[in-house]
Amino acid sequence: MSNIITDVIAGVGQITLDRPAALNALNLDMVRAMNKVLTEWHEDPAVEAVAVRGSNRNGPFGAFCAGGDIRFFYTASIANDPDLEAFFTEEYRLNHLIFNYSKPYIAFMDGIVMGGGMGISQGASLRIVTERTKIAMPETNIGLFPDVGGGYFLPKCPGYSGEYLGLTGKVLVGTQALAADLADRAINSDNLEDYWDSLTNNEMMTVDQRISRLHSVIDSAKLKEDDSWLSPEIDGTFNFDTPAEIMEALENSGSPWAMETLQVLEKRSPLMLHVSLRQIRLGRHMTLADELRLERTLVQHCFYMHHLKRTGAQTETVEGIRALVIDKDHSPAWNPTCIEDVSSEMVDPFFVSPWAEPDHPLADLN
Repeated sequence: MSNIITDVIAGVGQITLDRPAALNALNLDMVRAMNKVLTEWHEDPAVEAVAVRGSNRNGPFGAFCAGGDIRFFYTASIANDPDLEAFFTEEYRLNHLIFNYSKPYIAFMDGIVMGGGMGISQGASLRIVTERTKIAMPETNIGLFPDVGGGYFLPKCPGYSGEYLGLTGKVLVGTQALAADLADRAINSDNLEDYWDSLTNNEMMTVDQRISRLHSVIDSAKLKEDDSWLSPEIDGTFNFDTPAEIMEALENSGSPWAMETLQVLEKRSPLMLHVSLRQIRLGRHMTLADELRLERTLVQHCFYMHHLKRTGAQTETVEGIRALVIDKDHSPAWNPTCIEDVSSEMVDPFFVSPWAEPDHPLADLN
């Protein structure tokens, strides 16, 4: 069972993520099913546009996608399951496909949209959020880095807010996503079903006309952007070259926002803060394909930290997942524990591909 429902109505391919008990967290079957149907629709002239949404226990909408299935990451890493590597290779291929989709792709980002949920929505030609939307790239919370194209789309946020969002995992609620350029329109969730149905309920209109109508209807009722979270201090503190300098700037500021932000960073893996910041900085100047290839290299090293002689339960990522969702003690044993103890010898090998260039799992992305 792929946990996605697909249909084609009046020229519009519809995808509903249907794993509500897990907040539609992506597993390998779902990634493969989405890759397959989107590839088929890409070649099918009868499909002129695609719309994607999530579901909750009571029906459509309410939750979009909480990310990748991190419980699977944990068990697969411990068991050395090859499906772990397959998941990331195929997920990043899916992200690339969506960002480069030649047909309109409309994401109804209601409810939780985190991690992998961002990867299947940020490439959309129309990204719709509601007052219930909770957007985040929370990977550093589990000792990972903002993947699924995060190094590509976070640097496109205003100023250094992408670094702020990527390192802290800050959750943006509702129209706050508009101010980060991580959504295009915000609507009231009461009208979601009507907007979804409007893409297919008038076959006298072309698909393009229905999409134009959707734009105009949303524009007449859209919610106001909320940029209250966008502290003017972000650009002055997250513009430094290292996490240690960022944290020092926050401490020197001493403002309530700075101290709260510092406390968040102090809970993150010092090693993965270094990796994440470098990834975002490099991503500012990379194509999507190159950035996803970099992410595939990084995630390989996250689960197989051979340069530090650590694999499985000894890695930052598996330890982070253990603390958050397995044992739920929220006390990860990061190694090293202190930001000043992270050396370039620990960080640099993350950015060296373990594969020869033609053998990279994503070598053919362009």
